[in-house]
Amino acid sequence: MKQSYSDRELEALLTDLASDQVERKESFKNVKEKICQAVCAFANDLPNHQTPGVLFIGAKDDGSASGLQVTEELLLEIAHIRSDGKIVPLPAMTVEKRHVKGSEMVVVTVMPSDMPPVRYDGRIWIRTGPRRAIASAQEERILNEKRRYNDIPFDIKPVASSSLQNISRLYFENVFFTGGFCTRCS
Repeated sequence: MKQSYSDRELEALLTDLASDQVERKESFKNVKEKICQAVCAFANDLPNHQTPGVLFIGAKDDGSASGLQVTEELLLEIAHIRSDGKIVPLPAMTVEKRHVKGSEMVVVTVMPSDMPPVRYDGRIWIRTGPRRAIASAQEERILNEKRRYNDIPFDIKPVASSSLQNISRLYFENVFFTGGFCTRCS
């Protein structure tokens, strides 16, 4: 799974149309609640993109810079969102100062959760296109099923990248069976 974006990829995301993987905020003041909701929604990854969601703080809706002064205090305050106890389970996210299109911004990258649904203040937030919304009962069921699928033991999970050519009957017989008995079982 993709962990981060290059400068070129961030520029493309910033200037592209609003989507279910990108959100822009001009500042952090007065929008902390919306930023927490966005982090929760990106972690839920309802469309199952399996790529991180990106929140640009210091960007206008059209992708231009808002002139936000990125300080260490601001970065710490935004990073504190992850562990203040309001978003559970804790999201995997990075908070960093980046120069995008020649301007400094805070870039928050949120990884899709392996344990959805993720809740903020007890509510499940999702992205529906370019906006945030509270999940319906059906959407909550879908997120619960994603969690159950991820909870199955590794040895019964299908490996999508494997094919019949990856299976060697001769190797299997030589390693696991001798005369019809499993050598590892005795």
